[in-house]
Amino acid sequence: MTNNSRDQVLPASRRAGVGLHLTSLPGPFGIGEIGSSARWFVDTMTKMNLSIWQFLPTGPTAYGDSPYQPLSTFAGNELLIDISELIALGLLGAQEVAALAALPRDFVDYGALIPAKNRVLRVAAGRFAATASAELQSACEEYIAQHDQSWLHDYALFRILKSQHGERPWPEWQAQYVHREPDALRALEKSEAAHIAAIKIIQFLFHHQWQKLRSYAKARDVLLFGDMPIYIALDSADAWANPEILRINADGRPDHVAGVPPDYFSADGQLWGNPLYAWEMHARNGYRWWIDRMRASVELADLVRIDHFRGFESYWSVPASAATARFGSWEIGPGDAIFDAMKKSLGQLPIVAEDLGVITHDVEGLRDRHRIPGMVVLQFDVADPDFKFENIAENSVCYTGTHDNDTTIGWFHGSPGDLRSTAEIARTQAAATARTGGSAATIHTDMIRLAFSSHSRLSIAPLQDFLGLGSEARINTPGKPANNWRWRFKDEQLTATVIAQAAGLVRDSGRAAG
Repeated sequence: MTNNSRDQVLPASRRAGVGLHLTSLPGPFGIGEIGSSARWFVDTMTKMNLSIWQFLPTGPTAYGDSPYQPLSTFAGNELLIDISELIALGLLGAQEVAALAALPRDFVDYGALIPAKNRVLRVAAGRFAATASAELQSACEEYIAQHDQSWLHDYALFRILKSQHGERPWPEWQAQYVHREPDALRALEKSEAAHIAAIKIIQFLFHHQWQKLRSYAKARDVLLFGDMPIYIALDSADAWANPEILRINADGRPDHVAGVPPDYFSADGQLWGNPLYAWEMHARNGYRWWIDRMRASVELADLVRIDHFRGFESYWSVPASAATARFGSWEIGPGDAIFDAMKKSLGQLPIVAEDLGVITHDVEGLRDRHRIPGMVVLQFDVADPDFKFENIAENSVCYTGTHDNDTTIGWFHGSPGDLRSTAEIARTQAAATARTGGSAATIHTDMIRLAFSSHSRLSIAPLQDFLGLGSEARINTPGKPANNWRWRFKDEQLTATVIAQAAGLVRDSGRAAG
């Protein structure tokens, strides 16, 4: 892809970036937030010569706190709303957020955070009409009018009903709500009018703060790089309000679910359990829901990674009754048609394909026909004797590791639960030091330097690697059901030495923006 191509997705110049989820930002209220601490991080990135900030999905989370199982495709995660800005707006008093201020600062304690933050957000929303400026209230009314019919009203109903049913999945609710009986929903709208209004105001506050962050980043030539799971959760407002987009019956039960087949890492494969799409229905209406979903994603970010891209070409379908993914089979996905439809409506799509694992020539063909950049993860490849570093494509994003990997130091030395044998870890260590020309003591910096030296237009390392942290800073371990997504860093960890070292790595690799 040439630099002047109208189909270009990635920036024309070589760039370097950092992977950091928003929950991991420092701050005083128990979780990373999208206000002042996020803007501070953008400023710090510019000092490091980094111009791409990649983060995980930003939807509201539920069981397991995973950003990859959001309660809505379109809503924002209210836990990320900046509390200090609500205090500045007069919507909260400092004494009212004492429970949040008492939470740990070095990890996210979701069990304590969620009820405390939801409580103060309800207070803030209740004061909005009386306290917010006329300009802010007008912006809120415009936001609600724009989104109410497409998703916002259904999302509010969903969250209220989920709470009334003890947070159980919607197929387990009372039948009148499972089937969205009009009389039952009208009664709910009447009895819960204030709560519905509060949820919509809270979503506006997320949107308002996010747009401030995006404008701030844009003014400093920092691109925001988001993430979109290919599948949605069955327990989501999208599935409840639009069951026809999924292969589920009238009671919300799927016939088949998503996963991946057995491989080196798992003899039984991975049984994700997400409902599969009714692709025939999507094709009949021109992929309208997907166009809306992509439009919402690009309103948040300049680039969007699509997780499990290969599912658009073919996907592993597992009977819902199966105990493991071993019993699935491949089914054909929508292929070119979905991308043609989205491009016709939205123009060139700023997406990056998560194309890791066993990828067929057909998947590569789908990716390449639409000029979609793929991914290279050095932790997966650096010890492979067949890996040709010099052949990494320009139209790609090169990583040291991602949120699903251990930190580079943890990967290099091995950690408890590592699937590799001691001999395999030793071979990885020898290959990594030989490939980088570095040493065990500097492996995190050496791997960043290697990634930055690749032909990839974009190269990204997790913040943990810039900081030289070990497995204690890992944010996610796939297959581990608890204690993920909790890691946070402290602002004092980004020392002048760390900043200068990162800036030098970017400058020396020719990836400094501007």
